Amino acid sequence: MNKTLLVIGKSGQLAVELSKIGSASVVCVGRNDIDVMSDESIRSVIEKYNPDALINASAYTAVDKAESEKEGAFALNSEAVSKLANACKLANISMVHVSTDYVFKGDKGSPYKVDDVRDPQGVYGASKAAGEEAIQQVLPESSCIIRTSWVYSAAGNNFVKTMLTLMASKPALTVIDDQVGSPTWAKGLALACVEAATKSLSGVYHWSDEGVTSWYDFAIAIQELGIAKGLLSQAIPIKPIPTKDYPTPASRPLYSVLDKTVTRRVFADSPTHHWKAQLSSMLDELSAN
Repeated sequence: MNKTLLVIGKSGQLAVELSKIGSASVVCVGRNDIDVMSDESIRSVIEKYNPDALINASAYTAVDKAESEKEGAFALNSEAVSKLANACKLANISMVHVSTDYVFKGDKGSPYKVDDVRDPQGVYGASKAAGEEAIQQVLPESSCIIRTSWVYSAAGNNFVKTMLTLMASKPALTVIDDQVGSPTWAKGLALACVEAATKSLSGVYHWSDEGVTSWYDFAIAIQELGIAKGLLSQAIPIKPIPTKDYPTPASRPLYSVLDKTVTRRVFADSPTHHWKAQLSSMLDELSAN
């Protein structure tokens, strides 16, 4: 029998991909359906759908804006998460929560393991770290935290779609080459979330596509594949620049590769693929649309 999974989030990249998965009965609720700052609203939605598990795909993700909107970031990424976890505890259901590589500072120089100490640099990372702590306090045995990085999809705003737009309209681009991580297609992340929810997995896991790249090399691959698939008509010069030449309100981790040793062992139904293969598949989807 299919399990019913309640997804908090409706329009974000991950929620859109979760809504397409047919292996479970997935119900996505957005801002018009639920107030995640209200215990009563959360309880009534859980009672209405009576899910087997809850997947939290909602978050405050404006990294730079968070520096000046600390209250808003912590409200959605920590307080709301605590309320959702408490509601899951009352309903005796498990919870899958999506977190981020930004809970780490990014100065380790080797892939971050699931049990490495959280050490965020900015408000966004701190708010997500606080959300992780809240879940672990409330639902230690019935929660699964999945940290991810550099998420993109055919839906929503993301680096891949921004690059395609700029490459089609600008004579040249500069892209940062000293920030290193692993891109993640939201479709693969969605499959991992569903597996975690249907199997009631608990603990902390890392999910990204395989391989390591810089934003610059990622942009180069986007342009090459974009041309090959007819999404771009011609190549433009792309120049690598260091982070210091592109100042932003929030500091980014310079190295945020996530170690997936445990993930590969536990997530038997959701194999990981190299980021270039995933990018190619996503661009195929984009060109088909």
